[in-house]
Amino acid sequence: MMSWLPENVSTFGGEIDYLFYVIYYITGAVFILVTALMVLFLIMYRRREGRRAIYSHGNTALEITWTVIPAVILVVLSFMSASTWAKVKRHAPPSDFQIQVTAKQFNWEIVYPGPDGKFGTADDRQAENDIHVPVNKTVHVILKSKDVIHSFFLPNLRVKQDAVPGRDILVWFEATKAGKYELPCAELCGFGHSGMRGWLYVDSPEQFAQWAKETWPQS
Repeated sequence: MMSWLPENVSTFGGEIDYLFYVIYYITGAVFILVTALMVLFLIMYRRREGRRAIYSHGNTALEITWTVIPAVILVVLSFMSASTWAKVKRHAPPSDFQIQVTAKQFNWEIVYPGPDGKFGTADDRQAENDIHVPVNKTVHVILKSKDVIHSFFLPNLRVKQDAVPGRDILVWFEATKAGKYELPCAELCGFGHSGMRGWLYVDSPEQFAQWAKETWPQS
């Protein structure tokens, strides 16, 4: 299928894309139908010499129909999306790879826990805007904000989560393809919002081992 969406490199991205296209085609069909009916009615009921306007109180059956059908569609879409929403937002799979990402005006502050796997110890390493993760590995991100609401957005991994001051929010993903992927802020967060951009580096096992060796040379 041809797509104008960014390349999907996430394990759950296919489910999100499927829901996106279902909603897109439904709303597209409704838009075309409504537009066609509007044009048709403009032609059929235009002003004509010698024809008097009439008052219509409406059609109860028709009104019930066009109310029930959208309601049913919305209910069906809700059930279709519930499992995907739960997978992405509520039921993160276990992982031994965890990082902290703190959003601030106007960059991303990344903290790695180091070989001991614990934050707040001497072997922590901090970086600005660049995140390194291994490919085909579940990654837990503890998302924070230092000042205002930001939005952690990885388009290629179909991840988007607001960072809210005073809250630690768990975000997870698993990248399926090595590469360099954009990390913008998707929430208007101040004057420098447009320049708040980082990069996610999804490394092969060899690349990640080399990066870890350079980051923790004593380990």
